[in-house]
Amino acid sequence: MSLISPAARDALETWLDHQRALKGAAANTIIAYAGDLGEFLAFITTHKGSPQGLGALSHITVSDMRAWMAYTRSSDVGPRSLARKLSAVKSFYRWLASREGFEPTAVLSTRAPKYTRKLPRPLAVDAAHDLVETIGMQSATTWVGLRDIAVLTLLWGCGLRISEALGLRGGDAPLPQVMRITGKGNKERIVPVVGAAQQAVEAYIAACPHILQDDQPLFRAVRGGALAPRAIQKAMETARMQLGLPATATPHAMRHSFATHLLNAGGDLRSIQELLGHASLSTTQAYTAVDTARLMDVYNSAHPKA
Repeated sequence: MSLISPAARDALETWLDHQRALKGAAANTIIAYAGDLGEFLAFITTHKGSPQGLGALSHITVSDMRAWMAYTRSSDVGPRSLARKLSAVKSFYRWLASREGFEPTAVLSTRAPKYTRKLPRPLAVDAAHDLVETIGMQSATTWVGLRDIAVLTLLWGCGLRISEALGLRGGDAPLPQVMRITGKGNKERIVPVVGAAQQAVEAYIAACPHILQDDQPLFRAVRGGALAPRAIQKAMETARMQLGLPATATPHAMRHSFATHLLNAGGDLRSIQELLGHASLSTTQAYTAVDTARLMDVYNSAHPKA
């Protein structure tokens, strides 16, 4: 960020603090924002030929924005990533314009590139069952297999993100029928815990050779440290290869499967949104595209042909 003027750098840091404190943005989101805005401000400096103070930043033109987007595209940045970067720039400029009293039309009117939204890739119920069973049998150590079963059952049975499952502490066990989960952006949600998840965690705890203190991670690595997401990802890679499943059969696919299987069973989108912790219903609506046939059946039964 050496190319950025001190005033612009201070404004960026203040905005990041605002996102962190008032908007509850997650740590990874803050890191992405800092990178995206840092790149944008550095480009503007190079493009204009000198560090841009706040006054100069208020005079960014449509031509400047087009030049930045063209430069970013030339760096092998895909449409989806460019849209994300533009969203960060617009959010920063809305805040900066409000604080400095200028009109950010040139920035806010810039259109994001079109891209095809990736649909969730859930697993069929049988495939999810097979994955859970296989991941438990492939470890040479019994307690490690039980641990991996417990983690996957939490992802599939409760819709947790892998970071949320691995964030559980020893004091969270035995798992209650309902848990309070802190997800992205420190947003809390209430999640029912299915019996299979409770039993899987109990079986893991009974076999785990490490002392599980209340304030320490519930899920442990072989040597006793906190279990890393990569360990579960690698275990799933091995299991899906044995089962002949596609590369999309990842830990996050188990969370997608939770949502899709609930939808198939008649769950409504608003409830599924709350269980997943999605900030926007539009995010949850992506699951409807996965099972169009079921939705059409519902439509046809509600609106029978004359």
